[in-house]
Amino acid sequence: MPSMNFIPHFLLSLAIFSLLTSCGPSYVYEEKHEFEEQTWAWKDTIDYTFEVPDTSTIYDLHLIVDHKDYFPSQNTYVKLKLAFPDGARTDEQLSLQLADKLGTWLGSCRGEDCTLDIPIQQGAFFNQAGMYTLTVEQYSRTEDLEGISAMTFALEEISK
Repeated sequence: MPSMNFIPHFLLSLAIFSLLTSCGPSYVYEEKHEFEEQTWAWKDTIDYTFEVPDTSTIYDLHLIVDHKDYFPSQNTYVKLKLAFPDGARTDEQLSLQLADKLGTWLGSCRGEDCTLDIPIQQGAFFNQAGMYTLTVEQYSRTEDLEGISAMTFALEEISK
């Protein structure tokens, strides 16, 4: 039979767990794309379509990269293409740093699976309400990037 001291400790643990799990970012949009066989090929472009209802809201934009600990590089390049509701487009090349100069992974790793949240733009606002599409393309020297298992785009609302 458990002692009476068990119940207060259990309740305290439950309260701490609730606080820790509720303190993460609040994404208004999040979509994950998984790559077959943990390989991201040039042909595998990813489209994320999301709505911006209010032009006065400020957002942080995130790419969350899931990769294996055997990924051969410290970084990888991507092309980001953003299509606006009025048809205008932007195009940007970006290096995603996955490891530091000593080769230590920057994200959290469990076994051979690593995850890194990369803020790609902070304090962003959209000057048009409507539907946007972010296209992410693999843009490295290698046609097939082995060791990339998933890419998630997340839109975090910072303020209204």
